[in-house]
Amino acid sequence: MRILILNGPNLNLLGTREPHIYGSTSFDAFLPDLRKSYPADDIQLHQSNIEGELVEALQQAPTRYDAVVLNAAGYSHTSVALRDTLATLSIPVIEVHISNIHAREEFRHNSLTGSVSKGVISGLGLDGYRLAIDHLQRAKS
Repeated sequence: MRILILNGPNLNLLGTREPHIYGSTSFDAFLPDLRKSYPADDIQLHQSNIEGELVEALQQAPTRYDAVVLNAAGYSHTSVALRDTLATLSIPVIEVHISNIHAREEFRHNSLTGSVSKGVISGLGLDGYRLAIDHLQRAKS
């Protein structure tokens, strides 16, 4: 299975950004272990702090990938553009949030992008990415 992990703004700062919320492991440190857990899969990472680049990556995803694991970060709560792009996709998207968005500020409680994703995983740390991939593999069988 070809899977795109698409991370949004500030996720390049994992490991140093608010470790009491997001943990002390960087995504660069986490990704090799994630790939080792799924040796038969092609797992690619794209991260951008720019909304339009995320839209472009999603628009191109169906020609390159079988599924997307999306952490749009703050854009999850504000981006109609990402939401509308997700609504057009023919491949499954699982939204992941490292922190529990429902236990945080009220503005984080609503996810525009989650409403058009196949599912949403929130609050399980980096393990949410693993759970998303597990689900995608089970769903393809």
